[in-house]
Amino acid sequence: MNRRLRVLIAKPGLDGHDRGAKVIARALRDAGMEVIYTGLHQTPEQIVETAIQEDVDVIGLSILSGAHIPLFKRVMDLLKEKGAEDILVFGGGVIPEDDIPVLESFGVKKIFTPGTSTREVIEYLEEYFKNGRN
Repeated sequence: MNRRLRVLIAKPGLDGHDRGAKVIARALRDAGMEVIYTGLHQTPEQIVETAIQEDVDVIGLSILSGAHIPLFKRVMDLLKEKGAEDILVFGGGVIPEDDIPVLESFGVKKIFTPGTSTREVIEYLEEYFKNGRN
């Protein structure tokens, strides 16, 4: 890419804990990416609308509430409905290993579980876009 990556970090649903989202947002910003943080209690509709309005390359969803399957599915469905399925979606938070293949089946590209380093997230995004979105 010839420009900085634009990343939207979002907290879907009623989850009120955003420390992890803020840590990731800051790390991505410090790595040279443009980062938009939506704040708490965002609906999938708000997240997708913001992503489209802001012309982002990436949506990062952070969730700890256990509602990841319906919320991530709704985001992915809305992106498809709006013709924006080219936006990479990754997730992070407390997500059971058994749920990761389900999320991937919706089109979520990567799930980062607790203990993942910020460097790993940065490297994943850089490699993904450097290698032609594979």
